Amino acid sequence: MSLENSLVLYKNRPARVLRAGEKLDIELDNGQVAKVRPKDVVWLHPGPLRSLGDLRPQNGEVQAAWEILAGSHTTLHDLAELVYGTFTPASAWAAWQLVAEGVYFRGSAEDVLAGTPEEVARRQAVRAAAGAERETWQDFLGRARQRRFIDEDLRFVKEVENLALGRAAGCRVLRELGREESAENAHALLLELGYWDALVDPYPARLGLPAAAPDLDVPPLPDEERLDLTALAAFAIDDEETDTPDDALSFVPTAGEAGFADGGEDGTSQKSIAGRLWVHVADPAALMPPGSPLDLEARARASTVHLPEGNVPMIPPAAVKVLGLGLTALSPALSFGLDVGSQGQVLGLQVAPSWIRATRLTYEAAEAELDSEPWRQLSRLTAGHRALRMAQGAVNLDFPEVKLKIADGRVHVRRIASLRSRAVVEEAMIMAGEAVARLAMERGIPLPFATQDPPDAPDADLQPETYSEMFALRRTLKHSQYRSAPAPHAGLGLAAYAQATSPLRRYLDLVVHQQLRAYLRGEPLLDAQEMLERVGSAEAMLGAVRQADRSAVRHWTLVYLLQQGKWRGEGVLIEKHGLSGNLLIPELALETHEHLPADLPLDSRLDLSLREVDLPRLDARFRVLS
Repeated sequence: MSLENSLVLYKNRPARVLRAGEKLDIELDNGQVAKVRPKDVVWLHPGPLRSLGDLRPQNGEVQAAWEILAGSHTTLHDLAELVYGTFTPASAWAAWQLVAEGVYFRGSAEDVLAGTPEEVARRQAVRAAAGAERETWQDFLGRARQRRFIDEDLRFVKEVENLALGRAAGCRVLRELGREESAENAHALLLELGYWDALVDPYPARLGLPAAAPDLDVPPLPDEERLDLTALAAFAIDDEETDTPDDALSFVPTAGEAGFADGGEDGTSQKSIAGRLWVHVADPAALMPPGSPLDLEARARASTVHLPEGNVPMIPPAAVKVLGLGLTALSPALSFGLDVGSQGQVLGLQVAPSWIRATRLTYEAAEAELDSEPWRQLSRLTAGHRALRMAQGAVNLDFPEVKLKIADGRVHVRRIASLRSRAVVEEAMIMAGEAVARLAMERGIPLPFATQDPPDAPDADLQPETYSEMFALRRTLKHSQYRSAPAPHAGLGLAAYAQATSPLRRYLDLVVHQQLRAYLRGEPLLDAQEMLERVGSAEAMLGAVRQADRSAVRHWTLVYLLQQGKWRGEGVLIEKHGLSGNLLIPELALETHEHLPADLPLDSRLDLSLREVDLPRLDARFRVLS
């Protein structure tokens, strides 16, 4: 019997045998010819089949045939004759489709099994459900193209949301709508559908950050000796909305000798001092020793996540109530007593767990205190220390800063004023970090040192005066990083530096406190390898935290612009490339890239009006009016 012009099944599609030999030449239903092995095909009919186009749909008695055969076995040949009254290539192909469909019949060409009534009823129900699902899916896609949805569509909309929040890598909705499967496109579709509005900030979830505070038990403070500093006036100076006050200042004018000491002065490096600056810092290490559940949770989080819509704390709120300075009449602290020279230089350090009485002040309220002693002298000494750092190559960037707040669905933008009180507090924290690093170096205490390599441009002006000069300098700066060994921090102009004043909000600050406490008590210290592990763990998470913070700030700034409607303001040209350039909008601390009306000099001030906002892509376009 000739095998040519036989009907075969190849990869679940019909094919016609053109030539038979050791291999078969077959014609596929798309007109192409393939050379295959005989075992790669299923023989359905011996033919002759002159054209695959002859395999037209057939009319037959499917239901009646099944009722006769229910629960029994047959062949494809007999099934075709029973259903269609004949066995031709067309009826054989039609019968095979019934088998492949799997509702009434299933099996192979040689052994076809007719299902029982129960099996067929179950398969029909599944088929009907699948058909209804396809119809529901198509109805949803039609509505999505019209930028609307109904309650029945929520499960499909959730697929889009999962991509927008980084919970899924792809999305069949976007794929079916012909859109690239990206988080930004998912965000855009959710806005189009009205499922999300502009007040949804997707970035913390998209970056895998926690959405709520830790829910862990907080142990009581240990019964330990603390230095009584309650007689000192201590001021916890923060922004009004700060809910984790973790540092406070006291200043005592004095004269005498200074040195770096464990718990009291040891007389080394003695020099004349102008006063003692106490930097009191919240003492979470008293409750969170290395390896404790609270420590492990803080390590996993690395930092409090600061967002305009609200912060997600690193440690439980119950711990903040115990440890926050000024939240109770007496506050436990780890106090750093810095002996300060007449030019602002740090000459000595005393570190001790302490009790303090802290008064909370806003920066605005503290501003008036700087005009009276001893704060006038402290202001002079911190300014002197800053001048020393500048002489040692510290970088000065004074870009505008704003504070964003969300209230009743509205975004409020407040420009942060350049107050002396803010400068005093910032410099005092830097002085404490410098002193801690020097103590660690002298006593061999492993710490996570904050470091920064010098700028790429060695001849760069480190004291820029204009926004464009600051922008150019910023491009040359290296990223700061933590290291387990001391190294210079070029941006601060310090030979060594360790952040130690925000242990309620930064995990590596907490590690510094754990090490200092262990050193003071004569307990084993974390070694260099353990320090590296903590630095690596924190750095892995801090990248996401910083990106979420930047993205959230830009998101809410753009929401503010949307809520303003026809916004107009001023931009400053900080960089240019021909007739386009980067503009800084000082009142928003926002940078944008726009076309310029002419070849303008840097630092030109231009009137701008809002043109459009693309919220999912964090982009805003402005029209330059002059």
